[in-house]
Amino acid sequence: MARSFNFACVLNSSLLCYNLFNLINFSLMNESSLPQKTFKIATLGCRTNQYESQAYQDQLIALGYRPAREDEEADVCIVNTCTVTETADLQSKHDVRQLSKENPQAKIVVTGCAAEQNAQIFASIKGVEHVVLNKEKDQLVQTLFPEEDVPEFSIKNFDAHTRAFVKVQDGCNEFCTYCIIPYVRGRSRSRTIPEIIDEVKDLISNGFKEIVLTGINIGDFDGNPAEGMPPHRLVDLVRAVDQVPGLKRLRISSIDPDEIDDELADAVLNGAKTCHSMHIVLQSGSNVVLKRMNRKYTRQIFLNTIDRLRQADPNFTFTTDIIVGFPGETETDFAETMEIMQEVQFAKVHMFPYSERKRTRAALMPNKVPPDVIKKRKQELLRSAEHQAYLLRERFVGQRMTVLTESGHISRPGEISGHTENFLNVWITGDFQSNELIEVDLVENTPQGLIGKFVRKV
Repeated sequence: MARSFNFACVLNSSLLCYNLFNLINFSLMNESSLPQKTFKIATLGCRTNQYESQAYQDQLIALGYRPAREDEEADVCIVNTCTVTETADLQSKHDVRQLSKENPQAKIVVTGCAAEQNAQIFASIKGVEHVVLNKEKDQLVQTLFPEEDVPEFSIKNFDAHTRAFVKVQDGCNEFCTYCIIPYVRGRSRSRTIPEIIDEVKDLISNGFKEIVLTGINIGDFDGNPAEGMPPHRLVDLVRAVDQVPGLKRLRISSIDPDEIDDELADAVLNGAKTCHSMHIVLQSGSNVVLKRMNRKYTRQIFLNTIDRLRQADPNFTFTTDIIVGFPGETETDFAETMEIMQEVQFAKVHMFPYSERKRTRAALMPNKVPPDVIKKRKQELLRSAEHQAYLLRERFVGQRMTVLTESGHISRPGEISGHTENFLNVWITGDFQSNELIEVDLVENTPQGLIGKFVRKV
């Protein structure tokens, strides 16, 4: 049987294919000629917030967005807020209003602890489309783009930093009397060690030499064990990350002194890449104040922890947090804090004037310290902190150390600053880029940091 052949049909099909091809091609050309969508992210507060904002950035870039220039209106704005102090609260609201004013056509999303605490207030600000609570933080970009295949909530980069913060834990179970964080961040929960290791490997492959393990209360890390399995500990995580190929430096973020047991101290002191510097929280040098704060350690436990690490390595340094003017703080209490500062000689002190937070027990305590007294103590403490840090650095003049370069400053052309493994700030003259490991001789101490003379690149 002869086959029929409909030439008109073939011709029509060919024309249809040709027209479809041109339509698709025209559409692609039009799409490529459209301006790329842009975003801005404002981040307030802790390192955990910084990590989360970086994850948002990575997700948005994967969806085809790019960071907007400072003078350019953005299509999407995210504000990651903080409520740890009244100042942080006010700044959070200011940043949302400012972004709304400068980016009138943008989708504005507000998240973070201030948003958790005052969701209705932020939702009422002009231009705000979503307020995302902390428990849904990792779904923020998916909330914005429900039809998109959004990448997982993790980071592969850490823009404008030479050290990358890796969030390993969130939430807190401690309920210190001055702190709102357990109410807005929720109970403690951890990531798994394999998940963290994968992220660290990605960061190292992208050129990062230094990793900082961070969380809201990192001492509570348990590795998110499967049902029926024993929990991991922070020491297990430190030892695992310490073995990742290519890592040059490993730091632990803020931790309480009672959470540093002998095993964790050993892991830090004897690790291959662990840095001999820790941020150990003090808050007050007075046992009376520490008890009213519901801290789980005493002045002596703090000093014993410092002594244990410094006896093992005299070059071990410490940074800390201190609250000035907690309700009922007397001159004697304050003097005990100043005493510890002189004894320890911190490399850096983060000082916070007491800020009353609603829903906390401290807000109901009597004997509030007058603002003028808080201001006076704050100034006295800062002067002492700078002096003690200077005396600490003085001990290292004449030593040879390795510095990870970070950034320069407009007031010091031709110089770049960085930190030693034990967190001493060093300035180096020369044509260096950030994120270089440089061996230097520490030749001079100044109020702004040590002066390093270049020896060689490591």
